[in-house]
Amino acid sequence: MIDLDKAKKEFEKYVKPYDIQNAKISRKIAHSYRVVEVSEQIAKSLNLTEEDIELAKLIGLLHDIGRFEQIRIYDTFSDKDSIDHANLGVKILFEDGLIRNFIEENKYDEIIYKAIKNHNKYAIEEGLNERELLHAKIIRDADKTDIYEIYINDLAKNVYVAYNYDNISKEKISDKILETVKAHKLVNRYDIKNEADKYVSSLAFVFDFYFKKGLEIVKERQYITKLINRVKTKDNEAEMNLIEENIQEYFKERNV
Repeated sequence: MIDLDKAKKEFEKYVKPYDIQNAKISRKIAHSYRVVEVSEQIAKSLNLTEEDIELAKLIGLLHDIGRFEQIRIYDTFSDKDSIDHANLGVKILFEDGLIRNFIEENKYDEIIYKAIKNHNKYAIEEGLNERELLHAKIIRDADKTDIYEIYINDLAKNVYVAYNYDNISKEKISDKILETVKAHKLVNRYDIKNEADKYVSSLAFVFDFYFKKGLEIVKERQYITKLINRVKTKDNEAEMNLIEENIQEYFKERNV
């Protein structure tokens, strides 16, 4: 049995020792709770059993648990410059045994482990069974959906937590990145050359959604248009319009 209320209380206990005044910490706490909600919406849209809906919500709650130690030790969200936060998360939960604080039964352990481990990777690893793959896909969609919400909140508060928007407006987007967008594919982080490329790679998250529900949220809330308009200038207008056109075209392809 999955007791999500108990899991949330344990989550509160886990994050309590961290510096809540640190914007990175508070941001990830709020993100975790919102991902629970989006995971529930996606799971319900797929007409899953109540058991799998609750499991999706638990994975949403725990998917970024490695972030808190990452921030404490390295003070960054950049896995490239510190440690893979998903790998750290499954270490904390399963090697250190913290998972039993959140759920007493161990029958879901492999599903939780593989979903969390794969949530931030360029692609899901081979060899997952049907249920493991389902939950890996749900958490990847839910996480990306709320990452857009985080960026929009940054814009509303005029805080440059994720990006320096002024730099992005001045930088040239690499040809490789634009070609990837035109191919409707997820950007490989190793192709990113500057902050403008990184920004566009986030916009291109839409090309890696498995289910319609997350895409519907992204489209309904106009995340893409708002994020593009934030950095569009006369110098990059053609490139930004091309990016938006391709994403809107992709929405149509997915019947969103």
